[in-house]
Amino acid sequence: MRVLLIYPKFPPSFWSFEETIKLIGRKAMLPPLGLVTVAAMLPQEWEFRLVDRNVGDITEADWQWADMVMLSAMIVQKADMYSQIRAAKQRGKPVVVGGPYPTSLPHELLDAGADFLVLDEGEITIPLFLDALARGEKRGTFRSDGVKPDVTQTPIPRFELLDLNAYSEMSVQFSRGCPFMCEFCDIIVLYGRKPRTKAPAQILAELQRLYDLGWRRSIFMVDDNFIGNKKNVKVLLKDLQPWLVDRGYPFSFATEASVDLAQDQEMMDQMRACNFGAVFLGIETPDPESLKLTKKTQNNRDPLNESVNRITRSGIQVMAGFIIGFDNEKTGAGERIVQFVEETAIPKATFSMLQALPDTGLSKRLAAEGRLIDSQGGDINQTTLLNFIPTRPVDEIAREYVNGFWTLYDPIKYLERTYRHFLMLGEADFPKKPKSAKRRLDRATLRALLIVFWRQGIKRKSRFVFWKRLWQMYRKNPGGVASYLGTCSQAEHFLLYRELVRTEISQQLAAWQKAPPTSASGETVARSTPRPLPVLQAAGG
Repeated sequence: MRVLLIYPKFPPSFWSFEETIKLIGRKAMLPPLGLVTVAAMLPQEWEFRLVDRNVGDITEADWQWADMVMLSAMIVQKADMYSQIRAAKQRGKPVVVGGPYPTSLPHELLDAGADFLVLDEGEITIPLFLDALARGEKRGTFRSDGVKPDVTQTPIPRFELLDLNAYSEMSVQFSRGCPFMCEFCDIIVLYGRKPRTKAPAQILAELQRLYDLGWRRSIFMVDDNFIGNKKNVKVLLKDLQPWLVDRGYPFSFATEASVDLAQDQEMMDQMRACNFGAVFLGIETPDPESLKLTKKTQNNRDPLNESVNRITRSGIQVMAGFIIGFDNEKTGAGERIVQFVEETAIPKATFSMLQALPDTGLSKRLAAEGRLIDSQGGDINQTTLLNFIPTRPVDEIAREYVNGFWTLYDPIKYLERTYRHFLMLGEADFPKKPKSAKRRLDRATLRALLIVFWRQGIKRKSRFVFWKRLWQMYRKNPGGVASYLGTCSQAEHFLLYRELVRTEISQQLAAWQKAPPTSASGETVARSTPRPLPVLQAAGG
């Protein structure tokens, strides 16, 4: 069997970093870890060819070579997934789909023409699919019926199928599942509330495979909550540190974690000793009542600003996610988010409107209340209005959102936050570790630096702040200058992306005001006095 593995395109998003990636000569941020893991679960006598549509196009020779086409995607990739399914069916190829999107909304993929739906987690459903294939079946849907696999049996992903040079970072997964009960989150729907972890030896074997393939850059631990099982994480980190020492620290790491990481100094010290340089936190909102409503009670245990600062001062960069549109939200939520980000000096803060994802507690509650507009998920990213009827005027939420996003990524404000953040990082008493071998400044990195110097240090209004803060950073935290400049360079993406956010939200808001959508119960979004979103200064100002 010759299998063409296809990963659909992502639309531009906060995390796509198109402009930043272009600077360093890469094509995508992260690889399709799910697909290369699936390739390792299928019969190894089969032949595989992988095309990541975020990296390159499928050729006619690829289509003709394939006996079967397999696709995996998240909801945000649905448009291109449909396009690739159509292309495969036009050529008479059987189509197999899996991943978070098909698992959440399987009927949509059946309607799109997929032949086989291999849903939930592949360790259980791929063998069911293979049995059906051996029986000569031409269609089928395979589910795990709530059974969660033992991930200690998951094979090493087929990393060699990837064009490693195309990616800014590599992906590895340690755990699945999260112990918390956040109402809006679909992770506990997809993977359960009991975090399951791989054995440390598995992770070291995956890292060794990447090391042998020549990878020497950052690795993102894609766990939705890396510290969901703290005991097992500490065992992993204990084994990981000597492995890194023996190889001269070939990788740096980043991951996602719950904010209670701040309560475990031992964990943070272990992470720093293993070269974890950044963590993404789901903060969502600084409003305690909204956190209580959405059942994110872990964020109310300690003052959020103290938790963020504690993590930063432990030497770990903080990225954070925020949401606007909760039911009990008071006017000014957007401004309060901006104020919190400024107070805690978080450089990269993603900001989204609340979305009711399929099968979550939120979508079920809103459906019961007759407030869902699009129960099928819709297109979901930072340029999407809410998919339900909110409790305050939509235009008020949209205005606060756009103003907040625009303010956060003002060139000067972004530079100032980044500078203050790296000063706090510089206060950390880092664990002793041998220095990595010095790496030469390659042509792509030099070109990226020159472009950043030109745009931020000469062309824009940020010019004086840029050079002043760079000099101060060199004096106060010289070891952090390279990472500081890397974070500064990401402003190139955010400055353009905030314009996209404003444009697309304005267009959607105008459509809402012209023809207010109706929920499944027939309720219509209340009209408010139409007011245009404010005219904001262009990115290059």
